Amino acid sequence: MRADARKNRDHLLAVAGTAITEQGVDVSLRDIARRADVGLATLLRHFPTREALLDALLRTSFDEMTATADALETSGSPGDALVSWLRDCVAWTTEYRGAVVLMAAAIEDTESALHASCVTLRAAGARLLARAQAAGIARTDIDGADLFALVAALAWLGDQPSLAPRADHLFDVVSSAILTNPASAQPGGTPPRACG
Repeated sequence: MRADARKNRDHLLAVAGTAITEQGVDVSLRDIARRADVGLATLLRHFPTREALLDALLRTSFDEMTATADALETSGSPGDALVSWLRDCVAWTTEYRGAVVLMAAAIEDTESALHASCVTLRAAGARLLARAQAAGIARTDIDGADLFALVAALAWLGDQPSLAPRADHLFDVVSSAILTNPASAQPGGTPPRACG
């Protein structure tokens, strides 16, 4: 891809990310094109369908979260790493309103363009969970699929206006239920960051 085409594509993805954060995954493609100061035809040249645009946007974010998990796997305590990744994953999923539905569908749909990224992301979380389990500080009756489902559930809570004020508290409850030594998740009693 030529440098100018890559720059235009990256600009469209940045604008789409902002629009989805504000309006959810059902935001109008025309609105995204308008915000990017391009015609709809230009947007469609780069991303011929809404799904193609969402796939590109979400895949990039999934890959970044997977890289974060890889870095956390070799740094800090296993409990801190697991809770930090879980918090970041929930925050991202909450930020991109409606993405949780796409993630839940993609993990089961091998034909989805997002399937491989979702599977990789789930595996990254599973490695962090396994590390905490091996250290004896996480429940052993859950696996990566359970952790992925908990991310979806916590993100859904944050996406519901009537429940969003309880999201931080419920994150604490869930992370405490995952870890057999919850204090390791919050060094010095530091409260978790907001989930979105």
